[in-house]
Amino acid sequence: MKYNKICVIGLGYIGLPTASTFAMNGIDVIGVDISPAIIDTLNRGEIHIHEPGLREAFNKALQSGKFKAALKPEEADAFIIAVPTPFKDNETGNYNGATYKLADMRAVSSAAESIVPYLRKGNIVILESTSPPRTTFDLVAPILEKSNLKAGTDFHLCYSPERVLPGQILRELIENSRVIGGVTPESAQAGADLYSIFVKGQIIQTDATTAEMVKLMENTHRDVNIAIANEFSRLADKFGVDIWEAIPIANLHPRIKILNPGPGVGGHCISVDPWFFVEAAPELTPLIYHSRQVNDAQPKFVVDVAKRTLGSLKGKKIAALGLAYKPDVDDLRESPAVEVVHFLQKEGAQVLACEPFKPDANMSGITIAPTFDDAIRDADAIIFLVKHTEFTELAPEEVAKKTKARIAIDTVNGWSSSLWQKAGFRVVKLGSGKPSA
Repeated sequence: MKYNKICVIGLGYIGLPTASTFAMNGIDVIGVDISPAIIDTLNRGEIHIHEPGLREAFNKALQSGKFKAALKPEEADAFIIAVPTPFKDNETGNYNGATYKLADMRAVSSAAESIVPYLRKGNIVILESTSPPRTTFDLVAPILEKSNLKAGTDFHLCYSPERVLPGQILRELIENSRVIGGVTPESAQAGADLYSIFVKGQIIQTDATTAEMVKLMENTHRDVNIAIANEFSRLADKFGVDIWEAIPIANLHPRIKILNPGPGVGGHCISVDPWFFVEAAPELTPLIYHSRQVNDAQPKFVVDVAKRTLGSLKGKKIAALGLAYKPDVDDLRESPAVEVVHFLQKEGAQVLACEPFKPDANMSGITIAPTFDDAIRDADAIIFLVKHTEFTELAPEEVAKKTKARIAIDTVNGWSSSLWQKAGFRVVKLGSGKPSA
């Protein structure tokens, strides 16, 4: 199929890079978002998210005249849905006494509804939003068929999940393999034709539900493996072992690859996607469920380490380094660092956070310092929560000159204990039960 105009609905961390990439490849793109502020920002030639290379890509797309942003869709050859699928705020599921989170699919439903007036024979609609199995068939198709057109017969319908890493989105959009799941083989082929405009990686065609499951399997596999690493960190703490010494030794075995522990699991993929499996089949997913329980509990374990180190946290001034869910990005969604800060505050600590990638973030109940120096100046202790490069490169002797704090809690193994101890700090590392100097 030939595509001249594409409508991308949802201009966040996936939608905007996708829209920009299509526009740079000569396709007319209308980017749609329900936020007037986002639309105004983009039409002024600015962007609202941080991603390496995105500003340059967006500028090229805008200068080409191939991109515009709007609040509503228009007629197009292809429609791509790239909206969030968060959890429901005040509703959970329950199976045999086990409570689990539920996917909030209202944004997907709304996006599909918005396409209906513009859907024409021969169009293709692609859902990219991470979704529970059967979403394409059971939720999206019936909504689109309100147009009196039949999915797979009158128009093509596919599921094609994003599989990119924040910080490398633009490169991986092009280079990674792409899974196209169609409601029919013809739909899958039409989707492959669309993404072949810019994808250089392998394009694999399958059915929509398989594609949905593949996406969830990828992130659930990683979540389960992080959970065992986090449990190992707790065991090491209990038995007087340094987990950061033990893991590299264990990984010398040719069939072992243990991941690193940390303060938890965040972001809008690994910490969310496993719950979609649990929601869809709670009777079949005890391992996935308990892995989620382990990782969701890790921020509380971090605070327990802080309490053992500092004693009562009431009134203690703590500088929290990092709020993003992973290093060197500005994405704060489902961040375990944020959870740690909230738990510290519940224990009575006065927390001043430093998030260099989003210093102006408006986080409920969290105060963000304008600079690193402001965050540490009056601190009693420093807790390292996100392995941003600029934090790993700190010179401890210089830090010591700027703060009275002499306790450093490292939850990500980002600092050399010996160097920080030499500068006068007592260093406590997550998952290290060995006594520190």
